[in-house]
Order: sequence, then structure tokens, then C-alpha cells
Amino acid sequence: MDTSIKTLGELKKSGYKPVSVKEEIRRNLIKKLQKKETSFPGIIGYEDTVIPDTERALLSRHNILFLGLRGQAKTRMARQMTDLLDEFIPVVEGSEVNDDPFNPLSRYARDLIAEKGDKTPITWISREERYAEKLATPDVSVADLIGDIDPIKAANLKLSYADERAIHFGIIPRSNRSIFVINELPDLQARIQVALFNILQEGDIQIRGFKVRMPLDILFIFTANPEDYTNRGSIVTPLKDRIESQIITHYPKSVENSLLITEQEADIHDEQLAKVSISDMVKRLIEQVAFEARNSEYVDKKSGVSARLTIAAYENAVSSGERRAIINKEKETHVRIADLMSIIPAITGKIELVYEGEQEGPLQVAHNLLDKSIRTLFASYFPNPDSFKKKKQSQPVENPYRSVIQWFDKGNSLQLLQDISDKQYETSLNKVEGLKDMVKARFPQANNREALLLMEFVLHGLASYSLISKKVAENHTRFSDLLGTMMNFSMEDNDVTEEEDF
Repeated sequence: MDTSIKTLGELKKSGYKPVSVKEEIRRNLIKKLQKKETSFPGIIGYEDTVIPDTERALLSRHNILFLGLRGQAKTRMARQMTDLLDEFIPVVEGSEVNDDPFNPLSRYARDLIAEKGDKTPITWISREERYAEKLATPDVSVADLIGDIDPIKAANLKLSYADERAIHFGIIPRSNRSIFVINELPDLQARIQVALFNILQEGDIQIRGFKVRMPLDILFIFTANPEDYTNRGSIVTPLKDRIESQIITHYPKSVENSLLITEQEADIHDEQLAKVSISDMVKRLIEQVAFEARNSEYVDKKSGVSARLTIAAYENAVSSGERRAIINKEKETHVRIADLMSIIPAITGKIELVYEGEQEGPLQVAHNLLDKSIRTLFASYFPNPDSFKKKKQSQPVENPYRSVIQWFDKGNSLQLLQDISDKQYETSLNKVEGLKDMVKARFPQANNREALLLMEFVLHGLASYSLISKKVAENHTRFSDLLGTMMNFSMEDNDVTEEEDF
């Protein structure tokens, strides 16, 4: 395509042949598939599900409805389709509806070509200009989408209201030869959805009774939450019937994919990365919170738990470490388990609670999700404490947590302040007898910083299994004995059974 071409005559001599936008996308998608290029880069977890379905729909020249819960990359998928358009296409200069010079639709373009012939000026528009997006809201009107009579335009041009040139085109005609996206389709009023019937089936529009037929060339992409979730409306059946492909999106099916998405999307500056390190274990704890929320009895499953939760939580965790380093004038630090208390604000605003959850309260539910995340992941790094509760084992297994629990049962306690320096943090954890030795025995290759993080993880893990007590306040976490002070329970007698140890 030679974008230096400026007239219709030059365009004819160049041998340019226009194709519909769906054919154009199909042709460019075929080229990508032949070259084994990724058609939707940066979309993780959809490689075997949503992306193949979308590619098949585009090859079939279908309009598409992405149906799924919030935070499932529906709009991002739609926006990336612009990469499948040609880099530039020619349009009649001054046209409001991107008129094809070889097949003009508007009265303006037809009159201009009739007047100037091969000297008709043309211009080139880029693929980025061929994407339009509209968020469906209850106040959207037919005039917004399709068009209406413009009295000011009629007065300025001294036209009768019966003159076609007095029409003001809406966003859909202006998206001719483009990709047009309507987000949250169920929010569009039913009478407005009806106005889309002709556009999807016959490809034309009608405006205020004008005998004007404009066979628009548009690829429509719609996004919606499942209809049983939204209380604001639904997609009318005849409209859904006219959308050829409905593609169901989903959340990441593995923690690994969820990790990749969070790291890709999180807005962490280089300055923060240089000062704050975050271990793979802490990252997995953050991701596990979302998985626990999606399965929680307190969270509305129809609403979903967006990937934005873990992204915001990841950013908060890093910022918590950065804030502590600034306060203590430390050049570098790492994200601690206690820093995960700072992700609570990222959880409470992103989960919809059922009645039981409302009774618990969003703050308590967030703490419960974090504790469940720690409990679930703890058994992946350390022996499951539940395995030492079995009665009368034929070959008793040494309980690796015995010395740690005994230290607390003697009346000792440990208080970790939120903003203590790394040196104070290390001193506090080393007070717990047997804790460091247990971690070193399990992870002999861990450096000092990793060992301290694992030591803290052990304390939180034992608390999640109800073996020691944990109380979280605004600026500190306190670990203490769970039963000893109340029941005068002692674990110093070597003759007690493993069941009695707990």
C-alpha cells in the first residue's frame, strides 16, 4: 500500500482491491497462523481454550460475544484484534463513515466522486483509527449508536430535515470498515438492543424513517458477564441469536499462569525492584488468595474474583516492604509474610460477599482468605502438621515442630512489629528455640534472608493449623501458646503420646 497516493485515479492505477474488514482480518490471521506467530500476545492461560475459539470465529467471519466474569481479559482480547487489520486503508477524504473510494456509502462521498471523478481526494487511515469502543450504559440512545437528524447541521447548510445530508451519524456508522466493541452488553436497554438487529443480520441501518440503506462493513465484538449474575439487564434472545460465536472466558486454571499474569500486569517501578525483593513463595501466597476466594463459601461465585485482586495485592505487598525500608533507612529489604496484611485493602474491595460473608464482614473474610492461603501452601514447603496427630503410630515419627511449640507452651511469646528493621526482625525470630534449626534442616541451601522468611512462614503456618496462637493488630502480629496458659498443659513429659502433644 502506497500511502503517497492522493487521488482516486492514482488508486485505480495502483491495482488496489478493497476487501471487507472480516476478510481482511481473516487474511492476516491466516498469515500469522502459517508463520506460527502468536495472534494474541500477552494473553496467558487461553492458549488451548479461548484463543483457538476466537481464531476459529475470525476465520468464519463471525461477530463475537465474549461471555465471562470480570477480570478475564475480554476487552483486551478485543483491542488486540486491531493487530490483525491492514496497516493503512484508503478512504474518501472528509468522509464521516470511512467511505471506500470504490464503493461509497454516504451521500457526501457519492456526490464528491460524481463531481470530481478520478480527481477525488483520498486519505489513508491507520489500523489504530479503525477501532471504536462503547461502554453500554442505561442512558445510551439509538441516536448515540446509529444517528439522528442534526437541526444545527441542517440550519448551517440550509437543508430541509428531509434531506439526507442533515443526518448526524452515530458511533456505529462512523466505525464503518472497522472493529466496533460494545462492553457490558446486558446493560444496554432492550429497546436499544433491538436497534442492532438489522445491523447484525442485514448489515444496514435506518435513521428516522429515511429511505437510506448503508450496508456497513463492521466486525462487532461484544463483552458481557453471565446473565444470571447481572441484575441490570440481559441480552435479548433475538440479538444473541444474531451473534454468530459466543466464547466463554475463564480465570487462570493454574497458579503458574496466574503468577505470570500478575507479574506481567503489576505496575512495579525499577526503583522499587532495586530496593525490594519478593520471593516466589510470597508471590504464590498472594495468588493462592484469589484461588481460595473463588472457592470460598463467603464469596459470591457468580460475581467472580478478578485477576485485578492479585495484581493490586502484589503492588501493595511490594509497597509495604518499600515503605518499611524508607522508614528504617535501609537500602534494600524483602517482602515478609507480615507484609501480606497490607494486601487486605486490595481484597476487600474486589470480592462480592454472600449473606454469610456480609455477616462475617469483609475485613474478617479477607483475613480468613489469607490464613487459608497460608495453610494450603504451608504443606507444600513443610511437613503437614496434621500427619503428626494420628493415634498410636506403629513407628512413631519425630515431630519437627515439637521444640517450637514447646517454647511457646512454656509461656513465651513473640511480637513482630510491622515496621521493625531487618536486624530487629532477625533478632526477634532467633528467640524462638528450635525454629532456625528446623528451617535449616529442611532448606540447607537457603541464605540468611530466605531462612528468616521461612522461619516467619513456619510461625504463620503453625497458627493456621491451630498449633499456636496468632493475634493480628494494626501494627504488629503476636504469636503465643494456644492452650498451655488455659489448661496448664505441658509437653515436657516424654511419655505422652503424639495425640496428646496437640
